[in-house]
Amino acid sequence: MDVLYWILIICAFIIAFVGLVYPIIPSVVFIVLGFILYGFFFSFEPLTLTFWLIQAVFTAVLFAADYVSNLIGVKRFGGSRAAIWGSTIGLLVGPFVIPIAGIIIGPFIGSVIAELLVHQKDVKTSVKVGLGSLIGFISGVFAKGLIQALMLGIFLFYVLR
Repeated sequence: MDVLYWILIICAFIIAFVGLVYPIIPSVVFIVLGFILYGFFFSFEPLTLTFWLIQAVFTAVLFAADYVSNLIGVKRFGGSRAAIWGSTIGLLVGPFVIPIAGIIIGPFIGSVIAELLVHQKDVKTSVKVGLGSLIGFISGVFAKGLIQALMLGIFLFYVLR
């Protein structure tokens, strides 16, 4: 039965990493689910209050990393608040309109459209902002991937010690 339990825990962690590139999946929820499954299946004893506090801090950092990476990417390339919103909307809608490729194309198109419509910038500037949005998204994926890997490393440290 232990093997089945570990398969379920590992599946939760894998889904969390899939959520990095498919934003409809709430990554942090699946990471925490893996921790909770471990507690129910085996024991909550190794998962001390310190463990949960550390994980809570990293969870907050995960949420911040998503927003900050997009903000920096768009702002660095001259984008506005509207471009940030357009990028976010494109990130959520893109995968439904254009499966798989919409994850990357959505934020780009969303920020370009926002700059064109709201601030009436020229196409060249709007595309530049769209590229900033794309760079922000990709850097956010890497940053969140590192944070999630660190969260899993801490989990393994507490469980295996």
